[in-house]
Amino acid sequence: MPDVMSSSRLTGVGVGPGDPELVTVKGVNALRAADVVVVPVMDTGERGRAEATVLHYVAADKVVRVVFALNERTDRGRREAAWDAAGAKVAELLREHGSVAFATIGDPNVYSTFTYLAQTIAGLVPGVVVETVPGITAMQDLAARSGAVLTEGTEPLTLVPVTAGAEVLKDALSGPGTVVAYKFGRQAGAVAEALRETGRIADAVWGSALGLDEESIRPAADLDGSPLPYLSTLIAPPRRDGGRGGKL
Repeated sequence: MPDVMSSSRLTGVGVGPGDPELVTVKGVNALRAADVVVVPVMDTGERGRAEATVLHYVAADKVVRVVFALNERTDRGRREAAWDAAGAKVAELLREHGSVAFATIGDPNVYSTFTYLAQTIAGLVPGVVVETVPGITAMQDLAARSGAVLTEGTEPLTLVPVTAGAEVLKDALSGPGTVVAYKFGRQAGAVAEALRETGRIADAVWGSALGLDEESIRPAADLDGSPLPYLSTLIAPPRRDGGRGGKL
């Protein structure tokens, strides 16, 4: 058994939006170097996007599923209990193996479950070393696949999770620069309305399942209010009328 006080290492590895080719070399090396790779799953048990990506690079017998309340937004007690149970499981794996990687879609420092796991583990495993390996985000992938330019010159970039409500998005759209919205699928109608009210819909684009067989990338003007996949991403650029370098 490893010396938990000195050798336990938990590494959050960003594995990108879903396309296995978008995992970085450093990410692949971190997954392969770990004794165990943890992937988050919902209590419904289906294979998640992180697990599907990891299995392109790591043998299945090295992967351990840990249940998180990934879709729990209203019951704080249930969510906290799920985090505690997940933390206890990962702490047990650290005591047994010493080196655990946690695979998360996107980047481990951008709206990731890894943040909560790391906080829990820090209290359960004294001396654990926590590291992260950055991953390509959905907004970067959508920009590349759609041709949308995220920022130019002095433009700011605002990232909004629409789980915070469509009004938060509307406030951001009323400001300058590009606005990116995450997790807006269930509020697609309200998002389309906010885009129209702020004059941002013409150049906006949304996408889901990027890099996967069911990939969909469409102009935001096509939004008709129908619900979209939960992990949908929106890019709403500002108007750029100054020609090349006009935002410098």
